[in-house]
Parts: sequence; C-alpha cells; structure tokens
Amino acid sequence: MTDSETRRNQLGQPVGLPVAGWMPRPVPPRTAMAGRFARVEPLDVERHAAELFEANAEDREGRNWTYYNYGPFATLGDYRKWVESSCADKTRLFHAIIDQASGKAVGVGAYANMQPAHGTIEVGALNFSPRLQRQPAATEAMYLMMRRVFDELGYRRYEWKCDSLNLPSRAAAARLGFTYEGLFRQAMVTRGHNRDTAWFSIIDPEWPTLRAAFEAWLDPGNFDSAGRQRRGLAAFRAAPG
Repeated sequence: MTDSETRRNQLGQPVGLPVAGWMPRPVPPRTAMAGRFARVEPLDVERHAAELFEANAEDREGRNWTYYNYGPFATLGDYRKWVESSCADKTRLFHAIIDQASGKAVGVGAYANMQPAHGTIEVGALNFSPRLQRQPAATEAMYLMMRRVFDELGYRRYEWKCDSLNLPSRAAAARLGFTYEGLFRQAMVTRGHNRDTAWFSIIDPEWPTLRAAFEAWLDPGNFDSAGRQRRGLAAFRAAPG
C-alpha cells in the first residue's frame, strides 16, 4: 500500500482509505441471471440433476473432478445426493449454468465465502462439463455472476481460489480479469494430497473496465456466422478507452 492509499488516524497511525457511507451489502438473491448464451439460476435437484449428470458423463476420465474432494459420480442417484446436499448448504449459493441454445444445464458455480459486512464474496465450486468448456456461455455465465455482485449488490471484492496446480483454472482466472494475489501454502488436503491454494481477486474500481470488455466481447458483432469469436476477451481489456 502506498502513501496515497493510506490516511492517519487521530493518533497518527496509518490506516486505510475511508469507505464513505459504507453499509453491509445484501446476500445474493435466489433469482436467475439471463444472457444471450447462458442463464444462471439457483441449483435445483429436479430441474438440473439429470441434465448435469448427463453432461458430466462426457468427461469419461473424470478429469473435471481432480481438484475437488467430491466426484466423479458413478450413478445419477449418487449425483442427486450431491446436488441435494449442495442445495442445503447455508454457506454457499449454488447455481446451475444453462446453455440457452439447448435449454439444458451444463455446469455449476456457486457464491461462497459470503461476507456482506465487508462486501467480499467468492465464486467457487466451478464445474464446467465438456458441453460448456471453451464455449461463449461459460464466459457469459462468469460475467453474469460478476455483474450481480458488483452492479446489483454493490460488493467491493470478488475472489477466485483454486489449487495452485490447476493450471486451466489459473488461466481462466487471468483471462477473466482476476489479479493473482499469492499462494496460501498447505491450505487444504484434497484426496489425500496437499493443496496449496492460489488466490485471485477483482475489486470494485476495476469492474467498470472489465464490464466494458465483457460487453464488447459478448456483442453479436464479435462472433462470426459459425459462432467463433473474432477477438479475444483480453484484446478488449487492453484496448484504450
């Protein structure tokens, strides 16, 4: 922190910048977020479990579950039990990611580590089936979740955490505009193995630039007749103005 980012209290001690008029933020509502490619809605056993199990079955080697303490699931019954427990989790708000073209659930994401008093929240439990990976719907779903956090709810900080060895997740965080903050060593034990956790974040002063980049990338003009992007997201983030 630089001198321009600090103030001194009445005792002359350095303190952070004041947050004028700060009030605790609302908890995210259980309502859907809709875009052109994706819809993000609260996870529901009856609506989503079978579709998600089918989509995840295309990951025949179970690679998507490597960095989690749960999955893969051998049967729909097993997966339904996981969805039921996730829906009952009071500490996280799980969502299904729906592909607008097919109308089917193809991924999962959650709001986690919610701290309304401080205006911080994490996106976690991300599991993108092969049907969602590298698709515009995946990027739009992340944008929709960010937009709710910053624009609708007024949070100050949005976090992304992953196993430090999960290179695809680290690359995704960087592509989406998260800033790498550091490594929490020996943070967890996953499947009997050590996990060092990499931390990333976006803070509210950064959001307007990122929002403009997402919206430019998602514009229909950025996609050709086959649905391929003309310019990558990073190109819009780097563009002046």
